[in-house]
Amino acid sequence: MTTLAVVIIAVALVFDYTNGFHDAANAIATAVSTRAMTPRIALAMAAIMNVLGALVSTKVAATVGKGIIDPPTGREGLLIVMAGLLGAIIWNLGTWWFGLPSSSSHALIGGLIGAALAGSEGVQWANMVDKVVIPMIGSPLTGLVLGYLFMVLLLWVFRRSNYHRTHRRFRWAQVFSSAAMAFGHGSQDAQKTMGVIAITLIVSGHLGQDEAIPLWVILSAAGAIAAGTYAGGWRIMRTMGRRIYSLNPVSGFASQTVASGVLFTTAQFGLPISTTHVISTSIMGAGATRRLSAVRWGVAGNIVGAWILTIPASAGVAALMWVLLRPLS
Repeated sequence: MTTLAVVIIAVALVFDYTNGFHDAANAIATAVSTRAMTPRIALAMAAIMNVLGALVSTKVAATVGKGIIDPPTGREGLLIVMAGLLGAIIWNLGTWWFGLPSSSSHALIGGLIGAALAGSEGVQWANMVDKVVIPMIGSPLTGLVLGYLFMVLLLWVFRRSNYHRTHRRFRWAQVFSSAAMAFGHGSQDAQKTMGVIAITLIVSGHLGQDEAIPLWVILSAAGAIAAGTYAGGWRIMRTMGRRIYSLNPVSGFASQTVASGVLFTTAQFGLPISTTHVISTSIMGAGATRRLSAVRWGVAGNIVGAWILTIPASAGVAALMWVLLRPLS
């Protein structure tokens, strides 16, 4: 069982890596598209801030590790975790290939649910509603509304400022908002992989149900997501930076500041929300202040479609993976 646990931990870190390059756009697309930073410098900064964000708390990890499915048992339980991870990885790679900024977080949650149901394990539906479904709906709406309001505030405060000078200053400000966004991403997404590794250690008997997550798990998850972030997700970066709304330094700063605030706040309550959902709707909110037609709502509709499909689709793929892996039990 120890060998299988090691394999699953390795697969979890692969998922963490794909999460990093899939979601690299969340942190830096706005800064790169407005030329506040070069892509490689932005990616290096985001990777560092991902690590720092991952170290601040393990509340989200606890929710994913103990609050989504009932901890399975034995070798079959480990294979359920493996199937959930494979379902999430396959969905991540598919949406990355088509340049759709879907949620890695919800792919992982959907994968765990699908594998658990296929393996006749329990799902904690009450926790799912309180800590996944409500935040899944509420956090994008919060990003949309606050993105709009914060952008209106900035436009009013700087309404008499010189246009070119203001944009130049906001390019510098975007360095800090991108760093905050990457920090928020680390505080959310790296922890989800920590939670899966924690499940694996509990099922394999290497960690007690009430024990704290070991430091090596925190550091390995942080390192994997940072490496993936540095690898970059260029296909999705184009969608986030250009295709939803043609960002300028002010709207880029506004959307990133709002999104990072939502991410960090929810992480303190252990709510595993999607960084992709929040930054996407923050961009839409900031863009709508110009005029509603400035936002490419057709592209936004495709993104929302991917969001809706993510949990059931990754659950379906994970269930199929369980069918394929079950003979190994």
